[in-house]
Amino acid sequence: MAGNQFVVNSYRFDPYKNFKFRVRWDGKVVAGISKVSALKQSTEPVSHREGGDPSTPRVTPAVWKFEPITLERGVTHDPEFENWAKLVWNVEGDVAISLKNFRKDITIELLNEQGQVAKAYKIYRCWVSSYQALPELDANANAVAIESMVLQNEGWERDMEVPEPTQT
Repeated sequence: MAGNQFVVNSYRFDPYKNFKFRVRWDGKVVAGISKVSALKQSTEPVSHREGGDPSTPRVTPAVWKFEPITLERGVTHDPEFENWAKLVWNVEGDVAISLKNFRKDITIELLNEQGQVAKAYKIYRCWVSSYQALPELDANANAVAIESMVLQNEGWERDMEVPEPTQT
């Protein structure tokens, strides 16, 4: 039998669920986020072959890449998404953007079923590359209006200071 995957809660067998989470930036939880795309990193392979080698190339790692992160939430009157997007581009012109503040570090917290933070990831130097204020509107549809934004980032890491919570 394989070893236990939970150190503190050795009786637990079920992995964490993907539907309890929260996102923080500027020191606070951002309201209403209903979907976060996957945290994904990859390394581009580089092939090379020496003239005397067999016809099979060697493959070595090259540049690390951190995929953009998409956040979605229902449209409300909370201006957090729009305010951040305006720091990169603004209808008032270049003077209204903020070279100092358009990048933010964010934290994504995965919660257990009791709402305790089970794992957290720090995402560094994010900025809004795409912002959707309204979805396609359709009078014949029956759906929640969703706003979304795409965050470019310069990497992420697990916050190892977040311990496995003791469950009751």
